[in-house]
Amino acid sequence: MSQSKPQESAFYTHGHHESVLRSHTWRTAANSAAYLLGSLKPHMRILDIGCGPGTITADLAERVPDGHVTGVDHAPGILDRARRTADERGLRNVDFAVADVHALEYPDDTFCVVHAHQVLQHVGDPVRALREMHRVTRPGGFVAVRDADYSAMTWYPSVPGMDDWLDLYLRVARGNGGEPDAGRRLRSWALAAGIRDITATSSTWTFATEEEREWWSGLWADRTLASAYAERATEGGHASARELRAVSDAWRLWGRQEDAWFSVLHGEILCRKEDPGSRSAPLSPYSS
Repeated sequence: MSQSKPQESAFYTHGHHESVLRSHTWRTAANSAAYLLGSLKPHMRILDIGCGPGTITADLAERVPDGHVTGVDHAPGILDRARRTADERGLRNVDFAVADVHALEYPDDTFCVVHAHQVLQHVGDPVRALREMHRVTRPGGFVAVRDADYSAMTWYPSVPGMDDWLDLYLRVARGNGGEPDAGRRLRSWALAAGIRDITATSSTWTFATEEEREWWSGLWADRTLASAYAERATEGGHASARELRAVSDAWRLWGRQEDAWFSVLHGEILCRKEDPGSRSAPLSPYSS
């Protein structure tokens, strides 16, 4: 493993404001990693990259009761929240650490599954990140990645100001060094990383009930005004405070529409790491 640290070239667009954590703590293995769950076995050792508040991490730990899950995040402050999540659920087969996906401090072939949800859209070098994820995966194990694709998000009705939100978000995210349309690029990035056994799928989050509309519109309305995203929008010269207020108001107006509907498209890849010694019979990732 290279000992050099990559130059930081991307900043996490959202930060960990309450409006962001409102979304992150809603995420579960069922609504955010369903494409992976059928491949899990009780004895697996899992690395969950970009674990945030740890809700998906905890779900994965419950699904590998005889195994272990390590949740890592680049932001040290969020890990206390993740530890509380695991403690509240009585989990003892999980731990947490600070890590950089570009340079993971784990030996080759350590984990049965290396998982990342909504991470590669925010990193400076997603191909390098995937190489690192693949490196620390055991032969026969899996690299599992899911990312949203912002330009493919769609909604109804066409409330004035919502198109301005999408245009602004794309500019802010790319200005931070990320790629908000990561979902459509995951397979391409995996191929560039030298990975060949790739199953590419997609799935959506859909918000349509009154409760869902209120929740989804509210968190984006708040995030637009009071989060790291809002700060980077103004400090980067992408929008004025007045323009952010208009976008926030557009979200609340959309959320009040009885017929409102919003869909978030995600790209997914499930990549099996080949056993170089036996291509026809890969080593079981949960064998001893």
